[in-house]
Amino acid sequence: MPAIEIRNVRKRFKELQALKGVSLTVEEGEFFGLLGPNGAGKTTLISILAGLSRADEGTVKVLGHDVVSDFRAARRALGVVPQELVFDPFFTVRETLRIQSGYYGLRNNDAWIDEVMANLDLTEKADVNMRALSGGMKRRVLVAQALVHRPPVIVLDEPTAGVDVELRQTLWKFVSRLNREGHTIVLTTHYLEEAEALCDRIAMLRRGEVVALDRTSALLQRFAGMQLFVRFATGVLPAELRALEVDPTNVQGHQHLLRLSSYDDVERILAQCRAAGCTFDEIEVRKADLEDVFVQIMNGPEVVEGLA
Repeated sequence: MPAIEIRNVRKRFKELQALKGVSLTVEEGEFFGLLGPNGAGKTTLISILAGLSRADEGTVKVLGHDVVSDFRAARRALGVVPQELVFDPFFTVRETLRIQSGYYGLRNNDAWIDEVMANLDLTEKADVNMRALSGGMKRRVLVAQALVHRPPVIVLDEPTAGVDVELRQTLWKFVSRLNREGHTIVLTTHYLEEAEALCDRIAMLRRGEVVALDRTSALLQRFAGMQLFVRFATGVLPAELRALEVDPTNVQGHQHLLRLSSYDDVERILAQCRAAGCTFDEIEVRKADLEDVFVQIMNGPEVVEGLA
């Protein structure tokens, strides 16, 4: 049984078609990435999954439970860490987590609450009022709230946005442990190095549609390769080389990033640049990463799908 099953989900907000027939499946125990630029529909999809919004068409299930017709079981199986910092300023950290436990009918949950706080470095803040915490500490509490009922499926919507390196490392260590123990993790993030390091499979959304769905390694193998970074002291990139630019919409000054099919391309490209009167400040051959794959897919017309 899939952890999450999304079939032909559509959602419109007045004139905006936020989701255009999204379908994807997340298997139990996966660490799954949901990526896309701002406005791609990621948060809308998560809101439907969490029951905060209702799809106009399509079905969404969590561990076989429909989020509309069997919403109680679906909610119990799911823990969501939202983007926004939402908190009640009248309670301490421990009180907040106890109240959250109560929403799920859990009593005598203090042992797990203590473990969650310890793993998120919240123990020293347990009796501090929520309004007195820093932004990073409040985000840790949001993560703890999502985990307090031990959900088998955990959705992290931009969990490390605007937080320090220490929190990122602490969070990923704990979440990776939960994944090893069998929890399914769905992550949205703009830090693509996190997705590349953590996610088994990745779906990429663009303007409400899935434009890539495959194992992370397969996406890297298909799109990634070598790239040539050049920065010119003088001259401009010859017109015949512009088709090789990785992201032609994001050219910065005299800097260019060009796709290579092999090392043999390097000297040919440099020779063409010299023939056009260019001189170089910097030359570097690089290996592409998930960010490069993301840029290529977002700027390309094709849909990349694999079910491996």
